[in-house]
Amino acid sequence: MDNQKRNTSEDQNSDRYLTGMFQDRESAEKVYTGLQERGYTKDDINLVMSDETRKKYFDDKDDVTDLGSKALEGAGAGSAIGGTVGAIAGIIAAVGTSILIPGLGLVIAGPIAGGLAGAGAGGLTGGIIGALIGAGIPEDRAKVYEAGLKDGRILIGLKPKNQEDANYFEEDWRKNKGEDVYVY
Repeated sequence: MDNQKRNTSEDQNSDRYLTGMFQDRESAEKVYTGLQERGYTKDDINLVMSDETRKKYFDDKDDVTDLGSKALEGAGAGSAIGGTVGAIAGIIAAVGTSILIPGLGLVIAGPIAGGLAGAGAGGLTGGIIGALIGAGIPEDRAKVYEAGLKDGRILIGLKPKNQEDANYFEEDWRKNKGEDVYVY
């Protein structure tokens, strides 16, 4: 709570960051849709999941969206999928900086992907924890999120535009089965 009290007094231009884990596609998509409704885009929202989780939730052969072939296509896929894809599938398919890190088995989309891709394989030698810390997530949180990612959860993170958004999203994420929701 000490951290949340400090965040409340910060001005609107601070470097707050909000992260949370979601245990299924439905809850993650509700949260992602809520972010879009408040004006956030794929360029604002970070998404991390294991490749196994991507395959489990977004590689269903019966899925109308045909995500198995679209999930890692990258730039240009967005126009092909339009509004028929769920929100999370849309970010994975449409964001130009969606990457699969084979050694870690992670699928990463959003601004975090560009930074990790720029770091190269040498920057990821610390495994999942190293990748998350490299993205600016505190080490204690990174350890919790590593366990969640290995357990099939989806990590969403973003930099809220202001304290009102930070408070709103923190509450909304918890209502939508968010676990380990943290503002720092």
